[in-house]
Amino acid sequence: MTPSTSRQPVAFLPHGGGPWPFVDGLGDPAELASLAAYIRSLKTLGPSRPRAVLMVSAHWEEARPTVMTAARPPMLYDYYGFPEESYRITWPAPGNPELAGRVRALLDAQGFETAASAERGFDHGTFVPMKLAWPEADIPTVQLSLKQGLDPAEHLAMGRALAPLRDEGVLILGSGMSFHNMRAFGLPRQQVQTMSATFDTWLNETIALDAAERDRRLAAWSTAPGARLAHPREEHLLPLMVIAGAAGADRGRTAFQGSVLNARISAHHFG
Repeated sequence: MTPSTSRQPVAFLPHGGGPWPFVDGLGDPAELASLAAYIRSLKTLGPSRPRAVLMVSAHWEEARPTVMTAARPPMLYDYYGFPEESYRITWPAPGNPELAGRVRALLDAQGFETAASAERGFDHGTFVPMKLAWPEADIPTVQLSLKQGLDPAEHLAMGRALAPLRDEGVLILGSGMSFHNMRAFGLPRQQVQTMSATFDTWLNETIALDAAERDRRLAAWSTAPGARLAHPREEHLLPLMVIAGAAGADRGRTAFQGSVLNARISAHHFG
């Protein structure tokens, strides 16, 4: 399909911790208010309202890239130890089986073996930001898993395969965190700020490069300064790889910079 002026952008966003905006007392109010305001702004990100959202969440890994196919996806409360009301949160958006099939077809055409799940529900990497941005739950949403092994080059290739969706009215979002070291969140404020800023600075520089150099650096992300301090395990970074792949030649920009539990975090938009 020929690129058009109505092409949807792509974005990588930090989804915060657990059910944070919908349960009191889960963090610094000023930090969380800033992040919530950014996420709400996603509703106006594109040139027009998207016909659907494809969400790549850090909280779903499968042996093969897997898409949700339910017409009415259930909720998946994939967190533990939170107040009882956090397990009553609802976000009853429709799925989109047709889009799920299109996602599989695009990935299959590029050599990926894919799968489908009619049972999978929206995990908190999806329903938390989507409930903030689209509280009416009126936008069809399909969730796509990461691929086990978490190979960055594979996820960049997944994104490239999915890029045509941008010209078909689909907003592709990656939900993770630019810093995700659970043990570090309990460290003194200055220490976690320094740890997180090192990798975040590299990441902000990288996404603004031309596509070839950006993707080369992202494929080798673990060699970056502070990489393994920021991501002892990389599942919360891998949605960015899919987003960068789908960005094609579009250069990225840092659309939000804030903090969660004293760690510096950022969001990145392309297009």
